[in-house]
Amino acid sequence: MAPRPVRFLYSGIRVRDLPKSIKFYRALGFRILGRGRMGHGGEWVQMGFPGSRHWIELNYYPKGNRFYEPFVKGSEFDHFGFFAKDVAGWHRRALRAGAKKVEDFVDGKNRLVYVNDPDGVCLEAFGPARPRRTARRARRS
Repeated sequence: MAPRPVRFLYSGIRVRDLPKSIKFYRALGFRILGRGRMGHGGEWVQMGFPGSRHWIELNYYPKGNRFYEPFVKGSEFDHFGFFAKDVAGWHRRALRAGAKKVEDFVDGKNRLVYVNDPDGVCLEAFGPARPRRTARRARRS
């Protein structure tokens, strides 16, 4: 069975204190699935809950980071995350549906595209920076 071209994977939330947030979610039963630094200096920690395919991504943006903003009530939610084999195609579909472009950049081997829905909710699609081309069949003579 071929992998689906788009998958809804996680919900990203902004956190003020990454170690404190990790401790809190671990106490609720979440487990760390992965963690790392983004090319722009932010940090992420993916946490899953046993028995669930959906995960949360804790996002920390230090002061001075281009994604940093002072917290105000309601700014904790960061974005919904989707994996797309064809990020450019997903982006075009989102814009045609009424989304507004926020960011579009390459970080390592992945292209990341962020858009806001009509109400300002942020959606991210990530996938290969350069999608693989399907091999063409040789013509028979």
